[in-house]
Amino acid sequence: MTLTVDNLQVAYGGAVRALRGVSLTVPDGGIVAVLGSNGAGKSTLLRAVSGTLRRLGGRIESGTIRFDGDDLTRRDPASIVRRGIAHVPEGRRIFGRLTVDENLRAGGLGNRDRAAKAAARDRIHDLFPVLAERRAQRGALLSGGEQQMLAIGRALMAAPRLLLLDEPSLGLAPRIIGQIGEIVTEINRQGTAVLLIEQNATMALRVASEAHVLDVGKVSLSGAADDLADNDDVRRLYLGHSAQRPEVTAPRTLSRWSE
Repeated sequence: MTLTVDNLQVAYGGAVRALRGVSLTVPDGGIVAVLGSNGAGKSTLLRAVSGTLRRLGGRIESGTIRFDGDDLTRRDPASIVRRGIAHVPEGRRIFGRLTVDENLRAGGLGNRDRAAKAAARDRIHDLFPVLAERRAQRGALLSGGEQQMLAIGRALMAAPRLLLLDEPSLGLAPRIIGQIGEIVTEINRQGTAVLLIEQNATMALRVASEAHVLDVGKVSLSGAADDLADNDDVRRLYLGHSAQRPEVTAPRTLSRWSE
């Protein structure tokens, strides 16, 4: 399984060009991070891959998106999910009036295999025990960290081979951000590739194997995550002048992950 984005150009309203010839690859079993400031085009990239770009007035002007050799460039979101790609947009867009269990069931609507859905639910409860404990609680009553768990869990109900994560650390307490990185690592260890969009470069470069920096819609830097973590420009712009190399910590249980 490989995702290949080749020379992708995206515009909004036929005028504002958000991506300008972006190319990247997510290999089977890999974690690839995309860094950049606000407005760099990071979220647009994920919307293009997941087929949700048109809902916000965006359009792919040129370039291709291929997954396992299939051209996804003009596919609709439902068909892309069926091909094994799930998207967690920024902002923890859960269904606040639905219970935790109802949110998870909504994530599995496209999966007709009952055994696969049951296995996905068990996986989610293992990753996030608090979701099992609060399965009857409305999503709106969860903490911010718990809502992020639910948003990720809902996407995993589709049993994706590739997970698109858009700013999973956004708006969460600093002590939670490291735990987000740990669960991304665990999801990947269980066999799901990840394309991770993040402004928190320390966390992103810790968990990723490869990374790209987007600057005003263009890829300005690419390479191994370790190399980018040592790059002077990346350290100055995203890690800070005195930033230390992030250390990988052993995964911890996230049963108490909350704000």
